[in-house]
Amino acid sequence: MKIHNFLLALALFSVPAAFSQNLPDLGDESQSLMSPLQERQIGRQIMREIRADPSYSDDPEVTDYLNALGSRLRAASPDPHQEFNFNLLFDSEINAFSLPGGFVCVNSGLILNAQNESELAGVLGHEMGHVEQRHFARQMAEQQRGQYLSLAVMAASLLAARANPQMAQAGMMGSQAGFVQAQLSYSRDKEREADRIGYQTMTGAGFDPQGMVTFFQRLQQETRLENDAPVYLLTHPLTYERIADMQNRAQNAPYRQVPDSIDFQLVRAKLKSEIGDPKDNVAFFEQSLSEKRYLNETASRYGLVSSLLIYKQYDRAKQELQLLRKMLPNNPMVDTLAAQIYDESGDTDTAQQIYREGLQAYPDNRALTYDYADVLLRHDRPAAALKLIEKRLQYSPSDYHLYQLQARSYAALDKHLLEHRAQAEAYYYVDDIKAAIDQLRFAERSDDGDFYQLAGVEARLKELQALLPPEDDRDSRKNRQ
Repeated sequence: MKIHNFLLALALFSVPAAFSQNLPDLGDESQSLMSPLQERQIGRQIMREIRADPSYSDDPEVTDYLNALGSRLRAASPDPHQEFNFNLLFDSEINAFSLPGGFVCVNSGLILNAQNESELAGVLGHEMGHVEQRHFARQMAEQQRGQYLSLAVMAASLLAARANPQMAQAGMMGSQAGFVQAQLSYSRDKEREADRIGYQTMTGAGFDPQGMVTFFQRLQQETRLENDAPVYLLTHPLTYERIADMQNRAQNAPYRQVPDSIDFQLVRAKLKSEIGDPKDNVAFFEQSLSEKRYLNETASRYGLVSSLLIYKQYDRAKQELQLLRKMLPNNPMVDTLAAQIYDESGDTDTAQQIYREGLQAYPDNRALTYDYADVLLRHDRPAAALKLIEKRLQYSPSDYHLYQLQARSYAALDKHLLEHRAQAEAYYYVDDIKAAIDQLRFAERSDDGDFYQLAGVEARLKELQALLPPEDDRDSRKNRQ
């Protein structure tokens, strides 16, 4: 999707018409804040559009790492009951931003530029602070009700900034330029508030207090040296006062040396291996290993193996894999990488054995589950794939990716009613209710289901129709005629 079309879609759909009719009266101080449920609804709608952008990545290994780190931070935050969902954008710009309701988007460029895990934790803690202090709702409460829809424009500008700062600035030159500019730039008080919450959160979770300081100092220095502010600073204005506040907090804290987790290092190596020319990446990791210039030798070895796989140097990848397994014998990311190497090199039996053994050791691992199911489907074993998927769905009933795999399995088995029913659930869990309803109507027209399956489809269809305003459902019907 082109970026300007993406921004237009985001602005149009972020705040649905039916939802806007039930907004709180922002002029009434007793109702000056949106409810948490309303914030969550807005965030979900924005995330639906973000998922359609090419930069969005649902890589299970990276997103699971981010959400595990987020869960650790949330447990130490002032509001451990606040729900958070962390998402990856495959973008080289140094950026992260939070959305209403606890959705946080993190660019791959930010992860790669964080020199240690405490720096990344500091940035995530800061973004969580914006959510927990309800800065979106509080800023909206300061505006007139008629300006409410500009939240969508603000979110669109946030997203544009991560790819093209000039486009973001141009987008703020319309009739609502002043309002959007005010929304894009959090006030100094709100930034300091998020710093305070972020610092409290990251230190409470056991990270190095200096992490937040060193990351923001480096951003500030890069701005001075290159005269080109990182995208992150366009929406998070950094002042010397903020840096001084962070330094004061860190200096008053006891010294704490915190080693990085192996997952942090492996995720960074994986992202590095996936950016740019694979031949150059192989050379990069070879040189870092030969010259011993690395933050973590095991991670550099992982990055080399991953780069060799992408470069399709399978024999060399297998050789280096043996060294990696000796260094890190029990790790699901290494198991997934190993199975991918054998599968892509044509040794499917070995790949499937690695997946089976990996899932015995790590039954909850999403990457192993997704990849193994995909391999089974590609090698004409849909019944085995379906068994694997349905077992996993018992523990992860809202995993849209599992429903997509389930739909593929049913399609291979010529069970079309169940195929459409599974695809409907996949759409439902990415908040595309109209598409889910369409799939259920396809299921209704399938002639291969029994009475009970058809009754289940009809009941689910009524549930989802109740979630749509009548005019939206009528439009959905009209578009199919």
